[in-house]
Amino acid sequence: MENKFLKYFLAANSGEGFVSHFADNYDCFDDWHVYIIKGGPGTGKSSFMKYIVVNAVDNGLHVELCPCSSDPDSLDGVIIKDKKIIILDGTAPHVVEPKMPGVCEEIINLGQFWDSEKLRKSAEKIINVTAINKKLHKTAAAYISAAGELMYDNFKLSKQFLYCNKCEKFASNLAAQLFKPKKNPTPKEWMRFIGGVTPKGVIAFKGTVEDFYKNIVVIGDKYGAAVNIIMQKIRETALLRGYEIITLKNPFLPSKIIDHILIPELSLAVVREYEYIKWNDAYRRIHARRFYDINILREHRPRLTFNRRVTRELLLGTIETLGKAKAVHDKLEKYYINAMDFNALTRYAKQKTKEILK
Repeated sequence: MENKFLKYFLAANSGEGFVSHFADNYDCFDDWHVYIIKGGPGTGKSSFMKYIVVNAVDNGLHVELCPCSSDPDSLDGVIIKDKKIIILDGTAPHVVEPKMPGVCEEIINLGQFWDSEKLRKSAEKIINVTAINKKLHKTAAAYISAAGELMYDNFKLSKQFLYCNKCEKFASNLAAQLFKPKKNPTPKEWMRFIGGVTPKGVIAFKGTVEDFYKNIVVIGDKYGAAVNIIMQKIRETALLRGYEIITLKNPFLPSKIIDHILIPELSLAVVREYEYIKWNDAYRRIHARRFYDINILREHRPRLTFNRRVTRELLLGTIETLGKAKAVHDKLEKYYINAMDFNALTRYAKQKTKEILK
């Protein structure tokens, strides 16, 4: 897979808990075909999806990858928009259940290829390893929840020294410049992430923007209050004027902050820059500091600085714990790998891929 791919996370380990948009990235009323893969760890879900990707690319199809936030080297989803197809890992923690089973969604059960007797012989070990994995994820969730509280505190504080009217006026003018009403409006919104907290650190799929969008507008705002007003206005205006957009939420406070908005039809990306994602200096830039009262900001600077410092430490703890959880998960996978009939799975994958891509 050396091709350049659009990459998105469909879920996030956030300060608000685990947030999933798996079920929000297809439309049963718009002739989408959804394949929901079920099976245990190590049963070949990601490998199955990678096989589909290779074949889709060989057939000249446009493919979007959705890596797993708990293991960015694995896939949780594949979107083939040309054919309105999405393949999803529908297991916990991002469980996906059919809305219109058989009409829109189909379940692919990889559990049919495991030897239940072998798994039962290892039951005690599987139960113990699963329990350890859950405890580690619980600890990681506690770390990132605490980090989220401090980020939210900074976000609330920043609202206190924001020139709201000035920011809102700028946002309206910018949105009016960017979007002209469409003759044939087709408003649509997909909710995703391009950043996330993973065992490999806080990562962002910058290539999703830089490799695929010609017009990039960067809004520098380390606090979030100004950029959120601007992004909300851009989102509202783009949808009102009939555009399909991809709204990319903040991976730490997804219900509070929109980080980026993509408008594929215009090859336009309006993106946020802050501590956890930096962009090329060549892009058009808007500095959000113009919307803040610097005098009031100075009064709160010790608290803001403290919150950012402790947040960084908590995120390091999150990342380290997710790394331990990943190592434990790898051990869990081995029990299932040893119980799988991969020859039968490979034959099935070849046949099913032809069926999916026909």
